[in-house]
Amino acid sequence: MMKTLLLALFLLHLISSIITTSSSSSVSDIVRSSCVHASYPTICIRTLSSYSGSAINTPQDLAQAAVKITLSRAHKASEFLSQVKVESKREKGALSDCIEQMGDSMEELRKSLSELKHLRRGNAFKWQMSNLETWVSAALTNEDTCLDGFKEIDGKIRSDVKRKITNVARVTSNALYLINRLDDSRNKIPHP
Repeated sequence: MMKTLLLALFLLHLISSIITTSSSSSVSDIVRSSCVHASYPTICIRTLSSYSGSAINTPQDLAQAAVKITLSRAHKASEFLSQVKVESKREKGALSDCIEQMGDSMEELRKSLSELKHLRRGNAFKWQMSNLETWVSAALTNEDTCLDGFKEIDGKIRSDVKRKITNVARVTSNALYLINRLDDSRNKIPHP
């Protein structure tokens, strides 16, 4: 009786492990195959493979996860910027502008995330895709504009800001790429 129970428990554990591995494997497969041609494939794979939010089963799920990650990184960068101590009037102006640009970026990303959650096949799809591409492109432009403000500033503040904002811009670029891929996979988007 005890041997049968142990054997049953062992088989249950083995089956559970196989199912979990298979599920993890399919997530990493969709991430790898989707990120391979992204602007920053290593960052794309690393950030999305370690994503701990809702399940990633479709290209739409992947795009949503990418925008959520981007929004989180933009928020952290914005918090960092608000803590930076400046020494000159020029640094203060560049930093103030950058904080505003990052706020605008986060707003564009929030709108994008909301649109992605309601993306549907049909007549509205092209309009929604146009909105998504516009908003995420605008977020990327805001991030680039933030960096432009520091071109004439030397020193640690410039390198720190550049490092943080470049990180956000790279995940934003990857998110835009994954959104653009949705146009190719529109037949997989569920009906309302």
